[in-house]
Amino acid sequence: MDSQVLITGSSRGIGRAMALYIAAQGHPVIIHCRSRRGEAENVRAAVESSGGAARVLQFDVNDRAACADALAADMERHGAYYGVICNAGVADDAPFPVLSGEQWDSVVGTSLNGFYNVLRPVVMKMVEARRPGRIITISSVSGEMGNRGQVNYSAAKAGVIGATKALALELAKHRITVNSIAPGLIDTDMTQGVDIEMVKKYIPMRRIGRPEEVAAAAAFLLSPDAAYITKQVISVNGGLC
Repeated sequence: MDSQVLITGSSRGIGRAMALYIAAQGHPVIIHCRSRRGEAENVRAAVESSGGAARVLQFDVNDRAACADALAADMERHGAYYGVICNAGVADDAPFPVLSGEQWDSVVGTSLNGFYNVLRPVVMKMVEARRPGRIITISSVSGEMGNRGQVNYSAAKAGVIGATKALALELAKHRITVNSIAPGLIDTDMTQGVDIEMVKKYIPMRRIGRPEEVAAAAAFLLSPDAAYITKQVISVNGGLC
């Protein structure tokens, strides 16, 4: 399974779309969930019904020991990953003066600590495999330009962008590329409750994006054609910033 790709947070939304799209490109996919095991199994079944290969891992990306144990066991059985997509993230918005410590810790922990907790156990295995590899992080337009009511989310995603660029420098000589995709407003359950018609006024393309459009960008970055692209942030946002 030399081309296997781990996608964190892939039981729904953008992660689900990436799992289906990337599996259709011929990659065995590792579908990850924290608590939605049933939904993750549904994604696995959808991949397999289309002729692809998939398996499910369940752990909390904000739990360092759980990450290390689950990933070590999986790599012991299946070998080093070709690609890792750090997609798991949560949003818990509030104006900064009333933003609780729990809201800060949950959002920053999942995205930014999750970067470390997931990639730290797998990077050396990718290096030791002595073959090209791909790491992709999912950041956000909020991490590029900030967003009111999302100080925690913007901080987490901006941190992911910085970490992505630094790791890209360390791994370039090993032929492992590290890039980030920064989606804008995408049609997932995270956008429920958003006034779409109002927001579209600020998007030059006058529409919100589809999860498959983010998945297509990820599939390209995984491909051999993207071998000379690293340390970049690919914005998928309809021209929002």
